[in-house]
Amino acid sequence: MPRATNSAASRRRRRRVLKETKGFRGFRSKNYRYAKDALFKAKQYAYRDRKNRKRSFRNLWVQRINAAVRAQGMTYSRFMEGLKFLGVELDRKVLSDLAITDAAAFDELVAQAKAGSEKKAQAAVAG
Repeated sequence: MPRATNSAASRRRRRRVLKETKGFRGFRSKNYRYAKDALFKAKQYAYRDRKNRKRSFRNLWVQRINAAVRAQGMTYSRFMEGLKFLGVELDRKVLSDLAITDAAAFDELVAQAKAGSEKKAQAAVAG
């Protein structure tokens, strides 16, 4: 009985991998053996870095908010504490954008946060 190699499926699989690695350098785009490993690693990096991108952007937003708040004579943590106490539910992305694009609105938020932080401190002393 002749040996069955299922060559059509193998060829299709190899063509698919080589198509996905188009643009990689050297053997990593030409040779199936190396392209397969390169593609596996590329997918791992892509998965990991989708998570890291979220982390990096959050850090950037916090830095921008911190810089804008410190210019108003307040710390980031006290600012966020005051907003939370007042029930202001703006996320860091929006706060960062406000700090950059609309300084007047952000200054108003800082003033409210100062008042909220002071109210919280008074409530803690009284209660």
